[in-house]
Amino acid sequence: MADDVDPLRDLYPFLHGELQDDAGVQDALLASVREKADHGVQVKREFFASRGQAVVDAARAIAGVYRRGGRMLTMGNGGSSCDAAHFAVEFLHPVTAGRPALAAIPLAGNDAMLTAVGNDVGFDHVFVRQLLALARPEDGLVGFSTSGNSRNLMRAFAQARKLGLMTLGLAGGDGGEMARSDDLDHCLVVATDSIHRVQEVHVATYHILWDLVHTLLADRRGGLEAGP
Repeated sequence: MADDVDPLRDLYPFLHGELQDDAGVQDALLASVREKADHGVQVKREFFASRGQAVVDAARAIAGVYRRGGRMLTMGNGGSSCDAAHFAVEFLHPVTAGRPALAAIPLAGNDAMLTAVGNDVGFDHVFVRQLLALARPEDGLVGFSTSGNSRNLMRAFAQARKLGLMTLGLAGGDGGEMARSDDLDHCLVVATDSIHRVQEVHVATYHILWDLVHTLLADRRGGLEAGP
């Protein structure tokens, strides 16, 4: 292949000043929709097939936090901070009738705290400082990172370990530092380099975790007993 050949030219000819007919553009867009949707289904299927027991183990750990009277503290950066907030609101505001609200605190939700610590001390400390003020040994900490390498999350997990919290990470790719760290009790890794597919599986995972936790807390029949 010649050195000056651009592999993106066929996919995005408009970037090179070339035009496609409307029918060709429409066909390419529809094919892209199908390809991305199929990939999303494939990644979800593979993750839950291989990590199903790990998801159940994580749900038991979260249920144990709530049995001890603890709270779930959540953290993430960028889009993962949105997942952290979404995780928290699922527990705080259950959408299924008859399920009680469970305490959860999104650590990325306080703009003043984040900017103060980031400005005065450094962004690596924005979650650690909050743990020092808020965390109790009976609490749990969950962190979201598509790479698994977010330094402020890793510092927070290390601090959480010192404080005695249950720790859970959701990551992508090879899991990065999260998967290799002894500071995490549980790490759920979505084995793809696509950030979008990782985030899609994370959403499905914490929705399932929410449901399993309520099942474990409310119903001990059928072998669902879980220790603290």
